[in-house]
Amino acid sequence: MGGFFGAASKRDVVLDVFFGVDYHSHLGTRRAGMVFCEGTGGFQKEIHSIENTPFRSRFDKDLDRFHGTSGIGCISDTDPQPLLVRSHHGTFAITTVGAINNADELIEEYFERGGAQFMAMSSGAVNHTELVAALINQKDDLVEGIIFAQKAVRGSLTLLVMTEEGVIYAARDRMGRLPVMIGKDTKGSGYCISLESFVYHKLGYEDEYELGPGEIVRVCADGYESVAPAGTQMKICAFLWVYYGYPNSNYEGVNVEVMRYRNGHIMARDEALDGTLPEVDYVAGVPDSGLPHAIGYANESGATFARPFIKYTPTWSRSFMPSNQEVRDRIAEMKQIPVPELIRDKRLLLVDDSIVRGTQLGNTVDFLYQTGAAEVHMRSACPPIMFSCKYLSFSRGKSDMDLIARRVVRELEGPEGDKHLDEYADSSTERGKCMLKQICEQLGFDSLGYQSLPGMLEAIGIDPEKVCTYCWNGKE
Repeated sequence: MGGFFGAASKRDVVLDVFFGVDYHSHLGTRRAGMVFCEGTGGFQKEIHSIENTPFRSRFDKDLDRFHGTSGIGCISDTDPQPLLVRSHHGTFAITTVGAINNADELIEEYFERGGAQFMAMSSGAVNHTELVAALINQKDDLVEGIIFAQKAVRGSLTLLVMTEEGVIYAARDRMGRLPVMIGKDTKGSGYCISLESFVYHKLGYEDEYELGPGEIVRVCADGYESVAPAGTQMKICAFLWVYYGYPNSNYEGVNVEVMRYRNGHIMARDEALDGTLPEVDYVAGVPDSGLPHAIGYANESGATFARPFIKYTPTWSRSFMPSNQEVRDRIAEMKQIPVPELIRDKRLLLVDDSIVRGTQLGNTVDFLYQTGAAEVHMRSACPPIMFSCKYLSFSRGKSDMDLIARRVVRELEGPEGDKHLDEYADSSTERGKCMLKQICEQLGFDSLGYQSLPGMLEAIGIDPEKVCTYCWNGKE
């Protein structure tokens, strides 16, 4: 996915942006960058790969040469950014988060309008942030250009643009699929913009404003103003609470950690009502985002919460960094350090945030049995994922068939099964029970349960019509 942080102030903001971007490291794994300016013309910019080195280590040596009263930076799961662009708007820096599903179509339209070229990356592809800048530059002013770009993009587009004068324009996706927050410096020297709310609390800023869907806000050291009003429709990503978001963050007034406790509580409550709550010795979470869901499940079910295996993170903080799948799988295996005394001859129930492809989860179950577990029961904190995300690139898979739930549906019923995905996603139906049984057999669980869609939405607690559930039910 990705994340960004920006600040405009009467003082130097290099350290604020440095730490602000670093605190978004859980959202991206490939590239990171920062751009600064003094508001008098001229920028300083640097981009680094963070695939095998943490953000702080890559940028620490750059701090001494950076200076500026305004700055933006990003963690990116996709293309190198932020970019510097020169156009009839002057020179500006830009960073984006989202997914552009019609990029090829937009590029061809650009050429047909008389556009001359794009810088090609080594793969031959066009950097999507450069494409967004080209869309913006087709209009007479920046705000009009940002609105045009957001309307042109099929997918989602959240962005920051910083001008030579040090003014920052923050734009939330038209459907509000990601949050954008503004924080106010408690000493009154300026403002910041962030995807994660907890980030600026640690940097001396307090909550000031949360952008609405499609809203564009102009931010400078002296204040901020809305220059394009918020829309009335919102589809914020449910995975922000289930998986992506950091525990301390709040979106639309709902804290991530609190939602996860509530989610686990609802899962156990509903299983108890259905009579499917298994007898186990320990309830455990798959580190890290599965832990709070498991705590909620354990508290409600009355079972003992434990940590039968620990994730070793000092050297391998994120198993999905390497591009090679075999290496990623091996790192995931190396990270899981068992506590044999909590595994041997024990009946375990694991709660994970989600079950996507199932590869690493299957390996986890194997290693628990090899360590002597008597039973391993699995629970997913969200419903079966039936569709690859086309808005925020939640899954690296390019096909729905990369998803274990869809593969199993196809194995059970062939293409005909695609007509009954709603039944397969509901474990109370015959098709749903068949899918659970098949996944149990493939991955070696003694039992499997998914959180229901109504249960997950209950845990989030905002109007369900404002939450994106495309990954589960295919509804846009």
